[in-house]
Amino acid sequence: MEVSKRDQIDTRYKWKLEDIYPSDELWEQDFKELQARLSQFSKFAGRLKEPKTILEVLRLSDEFGLILEKLFVYALCRKDEDTTNDKYVSMYSKIAMFSSQASAQTSFINPELSQLPQEQLEQMAQDPEFKDYDYTLKLLIKQKQHILSKDEEKLLAMAGDFAGDFRDIFVMIDNADFIPPEIEVDKKTIKITHGNYSLLMQNKDKQVRAKAYKAFYAQYKKLINTISANYYANVKKNIFYAKARKYNSYLEKAVSGEDVPIEVYNTLIKSVNDNLDALHRYIRLRKKVLNYPEYNMYDMYVPLVEDADLKLEYEEATKLVKKGLQPLGEEYQALLDKAFNERWIDVYETPNKRSGAYSIDATTVHPFILLNYNKTTHDVFTIAHELGHAMHSYYSSKSQPVSKARYEIFVAEVASTVNEMLLLDYLLKTSKDPAVKKYLLSYRLDAIRTTLFRQTQFAEFEKKAHDMVQEGQPLTPSLLNSIYADINKRYYGDAVTYDDEIAIEWARIPHFYRSFYVYKYATGITSAIDISQRIINGEQGILDKYMDFLKAGGSKSPYEIMKDLNVDLATPGPYNKAMIVFKNTVKELEKLL
Repeated sequence: MEVSKRDQIDTRYKWKLEDIYPSDELWEQDFKELQARLSQFSKFAGRLKEPKTILEVLRLSDEFGLILEKLFVYALCRKDEDTTNDKYVSMYSKIAMFSSQASAQTSFINPELSQLPQEQLEQMAQDPEFKDYDYTLKLLIKQKQHILSKDEEKLLAMAGDFAGDFRDIFVMIDNADFIPPEIEVDKKTIKITHGNYSLLMQNKDKQVRAKAYKAFYAQYKKLINTISANYYANVKKNIFYAKARKYNSYLEKAVSGEDVPIEVYNTLIKSVNDNLDALHRYIRLRKKVLNYPEYNMYDMYVPLVEDADLKLEYEEATKLVKKGLQPLGEEYQALLDKAFNERWIDVYETPNKRSGAYSIDATTVHPFILLNYNKTTHDVFTIAHELGHAMHSYYSSKSQPVSKARYEIFVAEVASTVNEMLLLDYLLKTSKDPAVKKYLLSYRLDAIRTTLFRQTQFAEFEKKAHDMVQEGQPLTPSLLNSIYADINKRYYGDAVTYDDEIAIEWARIPHFYRSFYVYKYATGITSAIDISQRIINGEQGILDKYMDFLKAGGSKSPYEIMKDLNVDLATPGPYNKAMIVFKNTVKELEKLL
């Protein structure tokens, strides 16, 4: 499809980056000034003893960070408008490199504060002068028992230079050493890449899917010994850091880094396992509707129903999104208008524009959203999703001091998914077309299957692998394959005909090198389903609580922020609610198919 050039796109469909810097010259001016200011931090190194000095460096860090963020957001967004524009690619590289230098220059702050006596940290946390930093100080107090002596910390910092190497090695194996296999489709030779593999898994022809699946995993089979050794080394590294910092396990270290209790992780896994019958029922429905004598793992992504593209012009799509988000109240609606009318959004695909979609916040300005709108139903949901991120950032930035405005990853997908769920509910209630209804129900089921069930499956695999190493068990390729195959079989049930290939799926998951990260996707969708259901049902006081959540930023533990919304992720309640929605959706779809 021919895409319009950027200068042919109406201005109202392009984001207004002039809100950050009216010209590139002003960007350069700020950049030079910030470079000169970086040296101001050196006078504080080794001197963080008195509250006055500590407050001074924390405030300087905030001011510095705000300007750095503006520079970064402007350069990133300009680069993403046209990824071949050398001027902006260079501008982005410049600020990214400077950002790393700034991190290194300011890295002394937290370690020095953590060496202060606990009593002093507690006094500062209570001091009104430090109210913008009370949560930071409380976190330092919590982590204090895991801080080592100066020399030991220095040693760990030196070891940190290669701590990320296992992820880098995996990226090299997965990109440089992985040889894309070729298969024949419709008398054409197709190279299977990481980019097109998922599309091939949605191909309507079962034979094409089977060929692609087997060829793809045959390449991973050749690399399995190297990937296994690398993953085992990564797990051993994790356990070394956990022991060095006096944690009972690496899982405990990982969740405490975000101030989340370990019970959340364990309750998620148990609750999902207690409800696997719901997933098994959905798989049986897929097998029946697709009319396959054998349902294989490579049939998991073939669409159950035809796409029902709404084919809406962008203006119609934004009106639809607004209607879907009406339950969030007038203030939220006015803010949506602000985003649409004041050009927060870059709407259409243009040559060399970055693909996909994202939202990014410039705290002192407003968020910016990149889209590549192409009239698909999925694109309409993407508008709602990215606006969820943008509004969360906007409310947090406007309601919190800089030091508390950034929310944790643990809650990052909640607001965006609440928006998707509200839009989905509105479309299901108002659509008269059975094809659209079937598509929407299927959309909801696949969102829950891939985000709640699949990410928990990954989380369970990670936990099992780490537990085994902690108990002294070496991770061999056959053991890792066996752990993964057993979990996979338990999750998908008896309706599936299993093969040897699925046992090595774990070997291609890059997130396993960001250990204990994926569970946050599962808790995120769980929270969003809980909240959206209560908003839809008109629960008294829920909107006020939800607005408080959007405004909370990173002002306290993300777990506590969710608890304030009556979503306690350390208990089975929220997960069971999500499962009820999943089960009811399966029943609704069964009636229509």
